Amino acid sequence: MTRHVEHVMGTVFSFDVRHSDVEPYVAEAVAWLHHVDEVFSTYKPDSPVSRLGRGEITLADCPPEVAGILRMCEAVSDRSSGYFTAYPGGRLDPSAIVKGWAVERASAILRDAGAPDHCVNGGGDVRLSGKAGPGRSWRVGVAHPLRPGDLAAVVSGNDLAVATSGTAERGAHVIDPHTGRPATELASLTVIGPDLALADAYATGAFAMGGAAREWVEELDGYEAFAVTSTGATWRTSGFRAQTAT
Repeated sequence: MTRHVEHVMGTVFSFDVRHSDVEPYVAEAVAWLHHVDEVFSTYKPDSPVSRLGRGEITLADCPPEVAGILRMCEAVSDRSSGYFTAYPGGRLDPSAIVKGWAVERASAILRDAGAPDHCVNGGGDVRLSGKAGPGRSWRVGVAHPLRPGDLAAVVSGNDLAVATSGTAERGAHVIDPHTGRPATELASLTVIGPDLALADAYATGAFAMGGAAREWVEELDGYEAFAVTSTGATWRTSGFRAQTAT
């Protein structure tokens, strides 16, 4: 078993790998996360994304993964009727898809190295791969946004992406692009599915939708959602496999 914690992208990433002698591959995954931070950070004025946003360089001047991310953002924006956007507040910031995408790739590095049984957690965006142990699935707690220290639900799975958008850590920071104001109808929304980049983006877009999110997620192929509203009520889509915490 190998465990590692890394501070990058302004948050904490943790690796729980149920294999030994994989330190070089964990190091490769960590190096990848730092590369993503250097390219996509909106807090680093010299990052390609920051310079692109200021109009100092063109997309052709950026590393190729920037164009790929922006294409993904455009596709999710179209799919969500504009509730997800790479330009929250009118400024280029694709962070709502980048972290999940980065974790997804870090997980793939470990799988390709022959370490399929692992969990990578990037600031609450989690990629579960393989098994937690013989005959045991991974379990991920969904923090209750209104009751610090409590869980709102527990998600169990073997190969699953789990992404949560909410107000617990950063307050009302998700902007509804259609009003320009923070979305406040929900306190948290968790999306599960096969790919963490999309789960991450869907969670942000669905959070901005508020009550309309449930019907929208129901129509997404392979993705499910669980939400806590600002009043403390909860709802889940029909296929959300979760055990509500007691």
